[in-house]
Amino acid sequence: MNINFDINLSIQEISEISLIIGCQEAEVSNYMSRYAKSALLEYLAMARGQKAFKRGMDILEYRLFLLVDNVFSGRIPDEQTVSKIFQTTATESRGLLRSIISKYQYLLRSAIDETLKDVLADATAESAVGPYCVTMNSVNVIEELNKKLASIDGTLASIAKKRGSVSTYEISKSSYEQLCNSLGAVPVKYIP
Repeated sequence: MNINFDINLSIQEISEISLIIGCQEAEVSNYMSRYAKSALLEYLAMARGQKAFKRGMDILEYRLFLLVDNVFSGRIPDEQTVSKIFQTTATESRGLLRSIISKYQYLLRSAIDETLKDVLADATAESAVGPYCVTMNSVNVIEELNKKLASIDGTLASIAKKRGSVSTYEISKSSYEQLCNSLGAVPVKYIP
């Protein structure tokens, strides 16, 4: 089904939206079509009685679940992104992400795994023997990586915040390699 419609926005509104969603003003139309698809899917599920929520939080969780697929290309967004879109605090966004990762864990398995692979691909090795460092603004993704480590081998070193940093985490070489093997990710090589 192809659904098209026009909406009139002022230059100021377009400018504000481009800042919130992180795109150029000329790209707002393309980005918003993905948001509109998520919104329409939400309304269709409600109208068909598939998602008749009673709590506001359930609606927000389902909305974010739909955005993961349609807006975030099958990846789990970070807390800052969720805060911008949902107008929530970092703590509220963290809780919302934690809720969808738990509530929709089977439906989001691919998105979670792809997000974890992306994190591993962005890691940098401090030396040939590690540790590997990742900088990110998502405590939930770090928790998912640590859950994955625990399921692989409970004796592996957990991922921990790098001392003195705000959002940089260290992964031991053995933990990093095991995570890459488990997720089918290509490990980053140390280049001096």
